[in-house]
Amino acid sequence: MRNTVPDQPICRLTDAWRQCVGTGRFELALRRDYQDSLALIQRDIGFRHIRGHGLLSDGVGVHRPYEHAGERRVHHSFTYVDQVVDAYLELGIRPFVELGFMPSGLASGDQTVFWWQGNVTPPKSFTEWADLVRATVAHLVDRYGLDEVRGWPIEVWNEPNLVAFWAGADRDAYHHLYEVSAHAIKDVDASLQVGGPAISPGADDWLMPFAEFVTDRRVPVDFVSRHAYTSGPAQHVPFGTHQTLTPAAELLTQFAAPRRHLTGTALAELPVHITEFNSSYRPDNPIHDTPFHAAYLAPVLAAGGDLVDSFSYWTFSDMFEEVGIPTSLFHGGFGLLTHRQIKKPTYHLYAFMARLGDEVLARGDDHLVTRHTDGRVAVLAWAPVDVTGLSPAPDRHPLALSIPLGPPATTSAFLLRSSVSEEAGNAWAAWAEMGRPRSPRARQLDALREAAEPARTHRALPVAAGRVEVDLILSRHEVTLLELSPVRDETPPWWNADRLLGLPAGTDRKEQS
Repeated sequence: MRNTVPDQPICRLTDAWRQCVGTGRFELALRRDYQDSLALIQRDIGFRHIRGHGLLSDGVGVHRPYEHAGERRVHHSFTYVDQVVDAYLELGIRPFVELGFMPSGLASGDQTVFWWQGNVTPPKSFTEWADLVRATVAHLVDRYGLDEVRGWPIEVWNEPNLVAFWAGADRDAYHHLYEVSAHAIKDVDASLQVGGPAISPGADDWLMPFAEFVTDRRVPVDFVSRHAYTSGPAQHVPFGTHQTLTPAAELLTQFAAPRRHLTGTALAELPVHITEFNSSYRPDNPIHDTPFHAAYLAPVLAAGGDLVDSFSYWTFSDMFEEVGIPTSLFHGGFGLLTHRQIKKPTYHLYAFMARLGDEVLARGDDHLVTRHTDGRVAVLAWAPVDVTGLSPAPDRHPLALSIPLGPPATTSAFLLRSSVSEEAGNAWAAWAEMGRPRSPRARQLDALREAAEPARTHRALPVAAGRVEVDLILSRHEVTLLELSPVRDETPPWWNADRLLGLPAGTDRKEQS
């Protein structure tokens, strides 16, 4: 059955899918490989904001208590903050600020999370915490300007509903932290954006109490934030994890949850930011490295912007150390890129999205058709996946489209197709065929970068009555980008392909043979 694409757009494609991307802890941005990776990401995709943990943790060195003249005092140092934010802005990306974790000199306890030991206890002095928040935000405004920092959302903490991230998962204590933090931010300037509660999946019962608290106490809140993942309990193996997955539609259900739960509250119309999302919540699950993952997430990127103001992929790079330093090049990391800038299939999903048009002409279970303002048409298509692993996905998935392409006099279209699948753009498979080298040599890295590139094909298609008929066969776990442009033929009248080897005009090749 052929899908007939309408001539007129049905809506506009939002850029919620690239409003933000996640990162490892804040100070990792000081490293060369990190900045090289981010530069590549920004060239091909162009994210607007970047969010990660650890801005106020000891590794960044903002909170520096000391004694002088017999008194305890605090010095706020922004040496690393400035270097990181300067690098971000040079690369065309802005912070989505997360306030956390607790500096050890201010912490009320010694509970930490992650290999790098972020402290997750409340402050022993909320007055000193407010001073820290106020000083940090005021410094950003002073260095980068109020107009700039107004565009940087500031989120209070990370997943306070989990004992691992907030001592005791104490909701009342989090509400107090949020209140103190929000007022400290607004003390700097009332137009700055602050929000929360940054909850993990399964904690939507925190949303209504949060709304009631901020409303009853008139605490500022400019946006609501939540995380979304679809994996089951971790099944650990040495330096790795396996998990079941629910269908990707569950991510969209989770995206929609804040507005559903906050209907009728004072927060109902606020922007909603999904400040982390992925399939697995583990940074050592090999599913992240596969073409399956790109095909799994394609419908989420295609539709997620209808539900939220941003949804932030967790994370842009495998430079990420929550469970320790990675033990091999491919290790199931969250990143769109491995260390050393090897592109994963999901990287290409995002790069394909960046080449779509603003006008949505059609949507389906396996495709998204868009048009650019200059008339070019771009199609994202993907093969279905089976999350059970019990029945293999089909090797062939047909898709037939009838696409409008102008102007009216157009008789030919140029089609450029870029694809990743089990057979193309799959550096993870190439790495496995190499014997899974943990530390590939330079020549192996070059081979992996070549293997990571999409397969690209091109051809001319006829245009009849303003339409071009496209028949696709998608292979297993394939994600493909079609770019269709009207052809304006400028071939000179003397051109003759038969004369490439210097034969005289009119030569009959059959007679010559």
